[in-house]
Amino acid sequence: MSTIPENAQYLLAQDTRAFAFLALTLSDGTPQVSPIWFDWDGTHIIINTARGRLKDKVLKKKGKVALAIPDPGSAYSYMQIRGTVDSETEEGGYEMICKLNEKYKGKREYPRIPGQVRVTYTILPEQVFVDL
Repeated sequence: MSTIPENAQYLLAQDTRAFAFLALTLSDGTPQVSPIWFDWDGTHIIINTARGRLKDKVLKKKGKVALAIPDPGSAYSYMQIRGTVDSETEEGGYEMICKLNEKYKGKREYPRIPGQVRVTYTILPEQVFVDL
């Protein structure tokens, strides 16, 4: 586990509302980068997706990720995190996407899609690079 430097912790704060860019490697070796909402529990980056989506499939299979989190006020200031999926659960998945919706859009309720199952992943940072 790697520690988040004190001068970069503001990027993880709720009120900063920074987006993360999640980088994954697909089965054919090509990269996939997605802008995502995230939360921070003091140890893990927490993300949420729908079961069966590309992110879900790759995270379950590979488990290694990289995230870039730019400062919303300055794209030249950012933190990069490389880590491993530490856990995956459907339990509380809808509640987590509602929490993220409130953080990023100011509304607690996230639209329900019939049949959609939400899954939450926790990512343990292993390497952290900061350019602020």
